[in-house]
Amino acid sequence: MLDILMKGGVILWIILLLSLVGAAIIIERLLYFRKTRVDEDKLFNRIKATVEKKHFDEAIFICESTVSPFTRLMKTGIEHRNYPKHVQKEVLQEAANQEIPHLERSLSFLGTIAHISPLLGLLGTVTGNIQAFGVLGSFGAVSDPSVLARGISEALITTAGGIIVSIPAVIFYNYLVDKVGKILIKMESQVNDMLILLNEEETVEPEPRSGE
Repeated sequence: MLDILMKGGVILWIILLLSLVGAAIIIERLLYFRKTRVDEDKLFNRIKATVEKKHFDEAIFICESTVSPFTRLMKTGIEHRNYPKHVQKEVLQEAANQEIPHLERSLSFLGTIAHISPLLGLLGTVTGNIQAFGVLGSFGAVSDPSVLARGISEALITTAGGIIVSIPAVIFYNYLVDKVGKILIKMESQVNDMLILLNEEETVEPEPRSGE
């Protein structure tokens, strides 16, 4: 392994460093989403039942006992239950927007790693071939073709390394971006659900008068 890294030169070491950073980002993001994963519908129904009973402190306690963007959003809504509906909507939307940086943290860098790794590999191959043919031009014809072939094969190591790093980075980047997108859609729906829950008394239809 060390021999391959030495043959690949500085660029292969850079690719290796990017692979370690990319792996760290992937692991951290997977652990984050696992830690914050909840059954949103079940949790919302539980909090809804508590709010309908006017047990607001208990509802806030439930939110605080579960680490999730959804529970933070619901807690914000409950804390602003006495505000006008348009204020509640603004506060909930702002709370949802504040979750976006947490959800998307480091994803742009992971995407960058996925895109530049094969380019760095190609750059390493090009510079390696330039050096190999430069040696050939300096010494004239090479009696043993294997010498040139060995130089070219060593130059191709960086391309292989870049592709190897890029493939899993692209796969996990797309997976994580898709996951964030689904969470944001769910949070947008939850903003509307919270507004309905917090203003149920205002939307209750009046009972028909007697004799009508």
